[in-house]
Amino acid sequence: MQTILVVDDHQPIRDNVCYALSQAGYDCIEATDGESALEIFWEKNPELVILDIEMPPGIDGIEVCKQIRSRSGTPIVFLSCRDEEIDRVIGLELGSDDYVTKPFSTRELVARVKNVLRRTTRLTDNQGTARGLLSRGKLSVDIDRYKAYWNNEEIVLTVTEFGMLQVMLSAELGVVVSRDDLMDGAYEHDNHVVSDRTIDSHIRRIRKKFSLKGINLIETSHGRGYKLTLEL
Repeated sequence: MQTILVVDDHQPIRDNVCYALSQAGYDCIEATDGESALEIFWEKNPELVILDIEMPPGIDGIEVCKQIRSRSGTPIVFLSCRDEEIDRVIGLELGSDDYVTKPFSTRELVARVKNVLRRTTRLTDNQGTARGLLSRGKLSVDIDRYKAYWNNEEIVLTVTEFGMLQVMLSAELGVVVSRDDLMDGAYEHDNHVVSDRTIDSHIRRIRKKFSLKGINLIETSHGRGYKLTLEL
């Protein structure tokens, strides 16, 4: 049974979400604030985190996400009262794998959770002949464990980021991968629409993580998509 950590400072929301998750076959653990969320996360190592962005006072969801992302690629689904597109993009920039606004349907939330976890399972267990290690120069991805490495040093990626990197690495050298292909590779079986801006947001995240190592990993082909640099 997969374990999901639900972090929200409102008891009714946690009760509703955990009930829906348990009915869907998941084991649910709860945290009421950012501090306890981090303690429980590192202790229990859940398969996914549902995380409220705004949890005053103390550590909010944004800081919780940052701290988790510094060491782990565990999927995160944000909850927020705000619905503007910029807020959705900010959530993705921080490293979340999906974003649901309040008020929300627990049925929709469970569907989003299933989709994110399905991507994890697909990347780790259902690759067929593609299982194993993909590599080009100093870049390599371990498909069985959905981990990425540069010169044998791990670069922590989210499930979605890993899927996109794998799609680009699987393409022939120098071939531009369209946003549609990136979406199909990283969001296969998802029911909701993923905008070009969302794809671009994930690409920026990947670029930033590798640029911290001094690596210019991804090139933009304007109007067409993205490709990995030739000098790997």
